[in-house]
Amino acid sequence: MLYSLILVVHSWFRWIVVMSLLYSLYRAYTGWLGKRVFTNFDNTIRHSVATIAHIQLIFGLVLYGVSSIITFFLAHFRDAVHIREIRFFGLEHSITMVLAVSIITIGSMIAKRQSTDKSKFRTIAIWYTIAFFLIVAGIPWEFSPLISRPHFRF
Repeated sequence: MLYSLILVVHSWFRWIVVMSLLYSLYRAYTGWLGKRVFTNFDNTIRHSVATIAHIQLIFGLVLYGVSSIITFFLAHFRDAVHIREIRFFGLEHSITMVLAVSIITIGSMIAKRQSTDKSKFRTIAIWYTIAFFLIVAGIPWEFSPLISRPHFRF
């Protein structure tokens, strides 16, 4: 029961992560290239994206702890690493997402400490773009030929 609930929440919350990152990237690139002033709203977005990513990571870590796929992966590592779906969730997805959230965190911290508006926007744009591509690559999209899951779980 706990597994199913967390899995549904994790699945739906990814859309909040993706959409908040896209909005943040839009603000960052238009601010950087348009030479806008970095406002309190931009700072709130910077911080909110990092917070949202951390919440999703917590859901993912809880799933990692209660998933039968992960239990099998850890108990039978030598065999499981050769099974695409098991390896994806046990290793690839997990490492990619932890790395992406780390990049968001580092980018957010660096941007916060920048002295000019342009450098704040540029820092967010670069670091969050890298994280965005990692996240997109690490999500088991419904259309993926490698590993797929439904876009929305119920």
